[in-house]
Amino acid sequence: MRVARLGRVALVLTAAALLSCGEPPLSPVPPPQASLIGGLLQATGLLQCTAMPTATATQTVGPAGGVINVGPHRLSIPAGALGAPVTITATAPSDNVNRIQFQPEGLVFQRSAALTMSYANCSLLGKLLPKQIAYTDDALNILSYLWSLDDLFAKKVTGKLNHFSNYAVAW
Repeated sequence: MRVARLGRVALVLTAAALLSCGEPPLSPVPPPQASLIGGLLQATGLLQCTAMPTATATQTVGPAGGVINVGPHRLSIPAGALGAPVTITATAPSDNVNRIQFQPEGLVFQRSAALTMSYANCSLLGKLLPKQIAYTDDALNILSYLWSLDDLFAKKVTGKLNHFSNYAVAW
C-alpha cells in the first residue's frame, strides 16, 4: 500500500519536473464547433440563389399607398407614406443573389413600407437559417440590415424600409 502511494507521488513529481523544464505550456485550443455555431448564429452575408429572369415593374403610387409586385417580390406602401404621387420603378436583376433596386433612389417614406422578398430559389443552408433583408451598395456590400421577419414556410422574408436604395436577401 505504501509502495503504491510512493509510486503515485513519484509520478506526480516527475510530471511536475517535466512541465517546468523551460518549455512554455500549451495554450488551450477552442473546440471547432464553438466557432462553427457562433458563425451560424450570426449574419454572414448575402444568400446564394439560382438566377431568375430579370423582372421590372413601374407604377405611380400616391398618398393612398399601393402595392408593387416585381417577380416574386412585393413592396407594400401604406397610406400616408407618400405626400404626393411618385412614379416608382423596381428591378430585380437576374443574379445569383435575390436583390432588388428601387428608383427614384433616396425616396424617403413618411411611414415605413414593407418589402417582402422570396428566397424559394436559394440554397438549402440559407433556408434553414433566419434570413433578413440587407441594405446594400451597388457592389452588393452590406451597409446595414433592415428589421426583418422570416417566414420559413413561405420562403419569404419581410423587412421595413424607410427609403429607396438597393436591397438583397441575407442570412
